Amino acid sequence: MKLSDYVIDFLVGEKISHIFEFVGGAITHLIDSTYGRHDIACVSVHHEQAGAFAAEAYARINGKLGVAMATSGPGALNLVTGIGSCYFDSVPCLFITGQVNTYEYKFERPVRQIGFQETDIVSVVKPLTKYAEMIIDPQKIRFCMEKAVYMARNGRPGPVLLDIPLNIQRAQIEPENLESFFESDEYKKTKSAAECRSGDIEKTLTFISGAERPVILAGGGIRTSGAHAGFLSFVNKTGIPVVTSLMGLDSIPHDHPAFFGMIGAYGNRHSNLTVANADLLLVLGSRLDSRQTGTRPDIFARAAKKVHVEIDPHEVNARVKVDAAINCDLKTFLDIINKRLETCKKEDISDWYKVIHNYRARYTSSHAAGSSKVNPNRFMELLSSRSAEGDIICLDVGQNQMWAGQSFQIKKEQRMLISGGMGAMGFALPAALGAAKAKFEKNIIVITGDGGIQVNIQELETIVHHRLPVKIFVMNNNCLGMVRQFQDMYFDGRHQSTVIGYSCPRFTDVAKAYGLQVFAVRSMDEAVELIDQALLAEGPVLVEVALEKTTVVEPKLVVNKPIEDMSPPLDRKELEKIMLIDLANDKEIPK
Repeated sequence: MKLSDYVIDFLVGEKISHIFEFVGGAITHLIDSTYGRHDIACVSVHHEQAGAFAAEAYARINGKLGVAMATSGPGALNLVTGIGSCYFDSVPCLFITGQVNTYEYKFERPVRQIGFQETDIVSVVKPLTKYAEMIIDPQKIRFCMEKAVYMARNGRPGPVLLDIPLNIQRAQIEPENLESFFESDEYKKTKSAAECRSGDIEKTLTFISGAERPVILAGGGIRTSGAHAGFLSFVNKTGIPVVTSLMGLDSIPHDHPAFFGMIGAYGNRHSNLTVANADLLLVLGSRLDSRQTGTRPDIFARAAKKVHVEIDPHEVNARVKVDAAINCDLKTFLDIINKRLETCKKEDISDWYKVIHNYRARYTSSHAAGSSKVNPNRFMELLSSRSAEGDIICLDVGQNQMWAGQSFQIKKEQRMLISGGMGAMGFALPAALGAAKAKFEKNIIVITGDGGIQVNIQELETIVHHRLPVKIFVMNNNCLGMVRQFQDMYFDGRHQSTVIGYSCPRFTDVAKAYGLQVFAVRSMDEAVELIDQALLAEGPVLVEVALEKTTVVEPKLVVNKPIEDMSPPLDRKELEKIMLIDLANDKEIPK
């Protein structure tokens, strides 16, 4: 059979029903091999970066694998941001690129290029993939495909890339004679995930039984590892309060009695206070990056014993020193400890709950109705209250992401898709495309800013072409607000390139040109009615939400402060009064 047909058959065998692609000459054989099939379909995007983001979201929702394809040269290079996003956020995706014929490729010759659009994409993406290879022998196609999918899914998941030259794509092969990766010495030598040791379980249980103020920090690894059900069982069995990282926001419904918000640089003040005063911190599937700990990891949760469960051994004790570093698969850890908890007494931590309930009541991120001007946190509360169970929320990067992180109340079975480690503007719209192809029966809610929507605005056409139930809310303050706020704090309000030199179009007119229904929210008074109209409308909708240019994200952690000391700062006496431990000193950041 033709090798390109084999590749598509292989993807179907892996339960892949959609390939996100932008066609080009160097992948025409692969694209042609999908023609007329009913078990797999091409979703043609208008920029390869959008295809990569769509594949990432598809993988997050279907729990299996995402696939994106691009041609050689510019097409392959346009995938790189999306590949990096999958790498940093541990999402299993297979990227397939076309390449010039092997007899046109330069290999080791000291020239820049021989074939048209020839580019060494494998060397470019190796630092951002778990495995990348150009296939130069048709007989290796099964081996490389099996290896790629295995590497993408196993251990800490991530992206892989196969670069397939044109003459390899059109080669004739005998499938039954192809070598299997799973029969190779390489596979036999592959390290499995570290086993969860019984001593780690017992140590964790001892810490839990001795804690008066325990807290769980839930990270993105809960979803990545497939541990969601086990995590909820663990929370219910122990009753331990839960805070989340940005990537862990959809690990637990926000009406769960144990949920107490998002921590970090733009987290909820009450959530940061909860972590700061804990005497036990259970970190589940989070790498404890600086957006969570602030720039002072030495004083992060300083009164707490820390247990860190993480599949990547390089992430444990990397920034925050812990008392129990447990390098194993999170799902396995939770399955084992949940069985042990069946015979353990549930600890009484009601006094601790009273403390953190008080924190939340005093320092809520909620905003009551008042001024008619749109308050973004209040708008997020309203939007979440009108959304339905099972809806998928796709956040862009910028102030809009933080307002949603602080105030969007996630319901049962809802998912929230975020570009975390890469933090790529332009993520939300193509992510909605991928999510909709994985779960068409639910609304996909896009929350973006006037800056982020412009990065991949061309995908409005793809959304309309496929008649997808995507509801886009553009939080428009006519500037690049996140950096503008940063400039106000550290650059004396010099707004170069965030206000000066920046502009945006009339989004409702642009959306109309693409064929979307449009609404415009100009005040809080009309917010509920227009949100309802947008969410109930058939097909794709864009809602422009007018904000003042000076709108900010608050509270915010500033450099060299512990996470409990956010801006705008509390009165020092008030902070001292509500803290259960001593205040941190103001020494310089450790070098």
